[in-house]
Amino acid sequence: MNFEKVIPDIHVVIFDLGGTLIYDRDSWPPFFRRADEALIQALQNAGLKIEPAKFFHGYRGLLDLYYDRRGDLIEKEETTTALLRELLEEQGTPNINNELIATALRAMYAVTQSNWFPEEDAIPTLETLKARGFHLGLISNAADDENTQTLIDKGGFRPYLEFILSSAAFGKRKPHPAIFRAALDHFGVKASQAVMVGDLMETDIFGAHQIGMSSIWITRRVAKKESGIKVEPDAEVKTLREIPGLLVIGDW
Repeated sequence: MNFEKVIPDIHVVIFDLGGTLIYDRDSWPPFFRRADEALIQALQNAGLKIEPAKFFHGYRGLLDLYYDRRGDLIEKEETTTALLRELLEEQGTPNINNELIATALRAMYAVTQSNWFPEEDAIPTLETLKARGFHLGLISNAADDENTQTLIDKGGFRPYLEFILSSAAFGKRKPHPAIFRAALDHFGVKASQAVMVGDLMETDIFGAHQIGMSSIWITRRVAKKESGIKVEPDAEVKTLREIPGLLVIGDW
């Protein structure tokens, strides 16, 4: 599948974040290991006694446990804040101060953030679309809203985005229709007047099509595997730079 098609009457362009506007440069396991070490160190610095193997139920760390459990939740988001609090309560340390949990998670995410980089054509594409009058937003599946916001600022995207929503803040993940409808409600547009740009067929493309939005599948970072989801994007691109040429702005 490799095709392009002009998509007319579009007012709003919604972007995914990871794998779309930003990319991970190096293999994740070393970063996850260091991230979990930073998390444990922060908790231990606060006086908590943590035995990692027992604390994480035999998993290597919080992130491994999160991603394993996420597979069972499908469209509901369990944040790393909620997961960490649950683990602390299980080991007999309930009522942990919110700021301590936030501090520990910031230490963890500071490590993973160092492996995310903005695509070189992300800002130019956002600039072009905004200059042409499109309204821009972002929906990201994410375990932590603060981490998402930090990555947006690291990439320099915030000045171009009128709407930002993470699944951590919303409570539901793409492809749940409600998270897409939240964006449409913000902009006050019909589904047919918005397009979703993302790299994941199962979440970005299928989720958009469920509610009648158009979609653009960006394949530059995609390992093309067969999916049980039977849906075709309205357009397929390898780079973000191709997107402005595919969209025709509609009249408000």
